[in-house]
Amino acid sequence: MSWLKRRVLLIAPLALLMGAAACGFTPVHAPGGTGALLHDQVLVQAPEEVPSNSNVAAYFLVRALEDDLGRGGGGTYALDLRVNQDVEGQAITADNEITRYSVQGTASYTLRRLSDGAVMASGTVNNFTGYSATGSTIDTLASERDAEERLMEILADQIVTRLYTSAKLDAGSE
Repeated sequence: MSWLKRRVLLIAPLALLMGAAACGFTPVHAPGGTGALLHDQVLVQAPEEVPSNSNVAAYFLVRALEDDLGRGGGGTYALDLRVNQDVEGQAITADNEITRYSVQGTASYTLRRLSDGAVMASGTVNNFTGYSATGSTIDTLASERDAEERLMEILADQIVTRLYTSAKLDAGSE
């Protein structure tokens, strides 16, 4: 490899980093970053209106959000949630038996400042997971529960990412 190519490979990441700093980039978890402002400041509200097929899913979603954001001891913000999930057969045998299911989930969220009720961020995320139904009844039930938990962790990660990137927070609101 020529010296010129090596130098470009070494300088390019530095140029990107300097360019990001020049455009106002702030690391999420740096002091004053959105992650630092939200950590342990968000009270995650359990969804009030949960369809009967989503009770366990709501628990998994709240747990995953609290793992990412903290338990909200400071209580500066409240995160209101709505969650729904649907299960749909995906693979059907010639005997008309379903051997694979897809679990689709949707979560709507609103981050409010508790002091004045101002909405800091809101949106909806959706995703899916799947599981196999070819084992015993116990295997299938365990696979279904695991798929629900994985789906809610994915949705929680999407919500946290959106909060970190789009919430309109300032250090003075803490």
